[in-house]
Amino acid sequence: MSEISATQSRTTEAARFEPRLSADDLQVTEAAQAKLRALLEDARNDDAGIEGVRIYVAGGGCGGMGYGMTFADEVRPTDAVLELEGLRIVIDPVALAYMRGAEIDYVEERFGGSFVFNNVFQAVGGSGVCSACGAAGGGCA
Repeated sequence: MSEISATQSRTTEAARFEPRLSADDLQVTEAAQAKLRALLEDARNDDAGIEGVRIYVAGGGCGGMGYGMTFADEVRPTDAVLELEGLRIVIDPVALAYMRGAEIDYVEERFGGSFVFNNVFQAVGGSGVCSACGAAGGGCA
């Protein structure tokens, strides 16, 4: 094999995108899975074209990034997918860069429940907290 062919082969291997995620990439607690399945079931009654739940990251200020979820009506070629017993979670590469190693939980509180994103920024070595003011509290530690 020529030196150029070998380099191209290694470059192609290194650039290969793995569309399947594992629990090491993104953890979803049993409570979060149950709530997401219930929400998906209700949503699919109105729109059978829903493919799963999309996780997104939005730009933030001093308090860090914002994290959220919406229903996914398509899975794009660049999306990564986590399959969990009838639950499909979709995440684009930019969001995955911030979310790899994170945990999504669902917590019931006195006035309702909410999803909590724990251990965000783990993949990029951050804590999700502004070092100057510590404004990003909650589930972003």
